[in-house]
Amino acid sequence: MVLEKLSSSLKETLSKIARAVFVDEKLINELVKDIQRALLQADVNVQLVFNFTNTIKQRITKEDTPPGLTKKEHLINIVYEELIKFLGEEQKDIKITHKPFKIMMVGLFGSGKTTTIGKLAKYFQKRGNKVCAIGLDVHRPAAPQQLKQVCDYIHVDSFIQPEEKDPIKIYNKFKKELEKYDIIFIDTAGRDALSADLIKEINDINNLIKPDERLLVISADIGQAAQKQAQAFHDACNITGVIATKMDGTAKAGGALSACAVTKSPIKFIGVGEKVDDLEQFNPKGFVGRLLGMGDIEALLEKAKEAINEEEAEDMSKKFLKGEFNLLDLYQQMEAMSKMGSLGKLMEMIPGMGQLQLPKDAIQVQEEKLKLWRYAMNSMTKEELEDPDIISAQRIDRIAKGSGVSVKDIRALLKQYSQGKKMMKMFKGKGEKGMERMLKNFKAKIPGM
Repeated sequence: MVLEKLSSSLKETLSKIARAVFVDEKLINELVKDIQRALLQADVNVQLVFNFTNTIKQRITKEDTPPGLTKKEHLINIVYEELIKFLGEEQKDIKITHKPFKIMMVGLFGSGKTTTIGKLAKYFQKRGNKVCAIGLDVHRPAAPQQLKQVCDYIHVDSFIQPEEKDPIKIYNKFKKELEKYDIIFIDTAGRDALSADLIKEINDINNLIKPDERLLVISADIGQAAQKQAQAFHDACNITGVIATKMDGTAKAGGALSACAVTKSPIKFIGVGEKVDDLEQFNPKGFVGRLLGMGDIEALLEKAKEAINEEEAEDMSKKFLKGEFNLLDLYQQMEAMSKMGSLGKLMEMIPGMGQLQLPKDAIQVQEEKLKLWRYAMNSMTKEELEDPDIISAQRIDRIAKGSGVSVKDIRALLKQYSQGKKMMKMFKGKGEKGMERMLKNFKAKIPGM
C-alpha cells in the first residue's frame, strides 16, 4: 500500500482511541505523540507536524462534542478532517473545457514524465477522448523513441522528430495535425536541477503553445525536497498542478505530499505502480480514508466504471435482485476485478476492510486462487458454466486435466459459487427499495457520506 507504515501507525492510534474508556488529557497527549511519530517517520516536515498536531489538540479541547457523537467519535472525526486539510483539502480535477486541450508536462530527470504521459493518455482515452502526444524533449538521448514506445503500447498517436534539436520547430511542424485531437500531451526536457537554460526553454515553449494545464511530475521518493522543487517550477512557469509518481513503497511520499500542499500546488494525480493503469486522481478525502482504514468508495466506483460498462452492470443488478447466479456471473465479476487492480488495493478502498490488516501473504494466496479459478472456468463447457449443479466428480476430473488446476481447487471454486448463490437467494424478492435501504445503512457507517 501507499504509505503503508504511516497507515498502520494511524490505524493503531485510532484503535487506541476506540479502546479507551473515556477521553481525557492523558489520552489526547498520547494521541498527539503517536501522530507526530507517525508523520515524522513518513518524512513530513517537523514544523508542519507540530502545527498539525497543535490544531488537533486545540480543536478537541475547545470544541463542544456535536449532538449524536460521542467524545471518542468526535476525536476520530477531528483527526480525519485535519488530515484531509493537511493534504490539500479539495480534489482538483482537470476539466476538458475545449478542444484541443493542451497539457504540458515539466519536471527533472528521472521523475517519470514520459511514463506518466502514457498513464494520463490512457486515463483520458478511457473516458472517450481522442488523445495524442508530442515529444519536445530534445536533450535526453532516446527520449522521442521512448515516448513513441509508450504511446504505441496504448494505441495513442505520437509526434516525434528525433533529428531536430529545436523544440519550437518540432511543434510548428506538427501544429496542423495536432488540431484534430481532443487532448494533446506535451513532453518537455528535464535537467538534473532547475537551471536558467531549462527555465528559458520551458518559458519559450509555454509562450508558443499556451497550454491549458502545466503539470509538474515529481518523484515522491524525494520527500521534503518536493517543496523546494514545486516552488521553483511554480515561480518559473506557473504550474497548475502536480503529479506525484512512485507513491508505492516509499516512506518519503508523506513528505512529498505535504510539501506540495504547502506550496499551494495541488496534487492532481498520483502514480501508484508501474502498470499503465496505476494512476489515480488525488482525492485527499478518499486518500485519508484509505490511510485510516475507512475505505475510498469514490475511487472504488471509478475503477468499477472502467472495468464494467453500464449495460453489463444493469444486467448483473437485475440478476442479483431476482436471485439468479451462475458461474458465468462469477467469471464476469472476477474478470472485472482483475481489470480494477490487485486484491490488496481493492481491499483498501472497501470501508472497514483496510482495518483488518490482513497479512500480505494471505492476500497473495487469495489472488493466486482467483487466477486458478479463472483457468478452471476456461476449461468448462457453456452448459457447465450456466448450470454448475451438473458438475459431477467425473466432470471435475476432466476440468482439472484440461486446465492444469487441482481437483481440490475446483471443488473450492464450486463451494464458493454455492455460498454466493445462497447469498443471492437471501436478496431475492427484496426489490429495489430493500437494496436502497441496505445502501443507506452502508453509507451511514462511512464518515463524510
